[in-house]
Amino acid sequence: MGERLLDLYDALLLDLDGTVYRGKQAVEGAAGAVEAARDHGTTVRFVTNNASRSPRDVAAHLTELGVSAEPAEVSTSAQAGAAVLAERLDGGSEVLVLGTAALAAEVTAVGLKPVREATSTTRAVVQGLSPDLAWRDLAEAAVAIRGGALWVACNVDVTLPAERGLLPGNGALVHALRVATDREPVVAGKPATPLMAESVRSAGAVKPLVVGDRLDTDIEGAANADLDSLLVLTGVCTPHDVLTAGPGSRPTYLAADITAVTQGADALRPGPKSGWDVRADGGKVRVSGDGDPLDLLRALCAVSWAADGPLDLGDDHPAMETLGLTDPR
Repeated sequence: MGERLLDLYDALLLDLDGTVYRGKQAVEGAAGAVEAARDHGTTVRFVTNNASRSPRDVAAHLTELGVSAEPAEVSTSAQAGAAVLAERLDGGSEVLVLGTAALAAEVTAVGLKPVREATSTTRAVVQGLSPDLAWRDLAEAAVAIRGGALWVACNVDVTLPAERGLLPGNGALVHALRVATDREPVVAGKPATPLMAESVRSAGAVKPLVVGDRLDTDIEGAANADLDSLLVLTGVCTPHDVLTAGPGSRPTYLAADITAVTQGADALRPGPKSGWDVRADGGKVRVSGDGDPLDLLRALCAVSWAADGPLDLGDDHPAMETLGLTDPR
């Protein structure tokens, strides 16, 4: 099997929704994978773009789902946003908070003063998702930002997965302020680097591995921070998405789920795989052979990423259908 991922990395930076859990259920095998990492001496950090909950609440939620977690193991975009503010402001500066009490608490924790109304002494605005955010809050932020206040967005995720489907995320409201102020925020969460940097610092890691289900946040965020990454297919990303990923959002490893952290690293790398012959022929992918469909996907990635342009993936091999790659997109 060769060296396992746990043998190569001293910390796992784990995304949550779509990676460790889906909705109200833990991903099968997630609890065991986390415990295997701890038993091996690998540090675990749960890294979330969600700025609405405190580390204590996140840890409690994970524990309820059967994945043991401590508040100190949680890194949130609220913490990263507060760290960005602390680097750029004098102690005691007023910060207008658009977000929950958890975000305000992180602002307080770094020695700044959270407020809810813009005044002449407001030095910054920090924006995180809150279900109670209203027009009046956005108006206060617009006044402060137009007045020269530093603007920090905890994340710019346009949508938020929920039981009823995709709902407006923090990024949708950030965009509203962009339009209203003609300004751009400093972004703290993935794929920007502050949250990754805070997670690495918190873990005391020298060589961490990012594990996530989204190319546009987890994998791109890892690339931006010059970190290796493992993409899992238990959340947002589909086989088609990973095949068509741009150079800045291609994972180092590819697996079905988080249990892959206990598996051999070489087997998880995109590239040629035993049992499969994959080649590009006149702009069309040709597939022959037999074996694990995920190995086929890894081989397809190598061919697709090396191509000069998009390839026709319409090969009728049964494994292509298993991967969902035969239907028109």
